[in-house]
Order: sequence, then structure tokens, then C-alpha cells
Amino acid sequence: MDIVQQQMLDSWRAAQHGEPPPPLPGRHDREVLREVRRRLAARAAAQRRPAG
Repeated sequence: MDIVQQQMLDSWRAAQHGEPPPPLPGRHDREVLREVRRRLAARAAAQRRPAG
């Protein structure tokens, strides 16, 4: 099953239970990457070494 089929199945199941549909695939990717980058920079700062 590919990601599109999984999304369709999850949306259908949510509709059957009266729940909101799940977010579209990839919708939050930028936010997740931004958060990972922020945490790595914070960890580097805590250890007093340059990030990257």
C-alpha cells in the first residue's frame, strides 16, 4: 500500500467514526525539520561547540 492509498483509507475510517481527517502527507515536514534543527543547535550550544 502506498502513501496515497493509506491516506485515503485513514480519511475514510475517520469519516466513519465522525473524526476529522488526518493531515495530508508531508504537510508538517518543514515544521518538523525546523524543530530538529533548533534542538540540534540548542544541544550544541549547551555543549559549547559550533552547530553543524
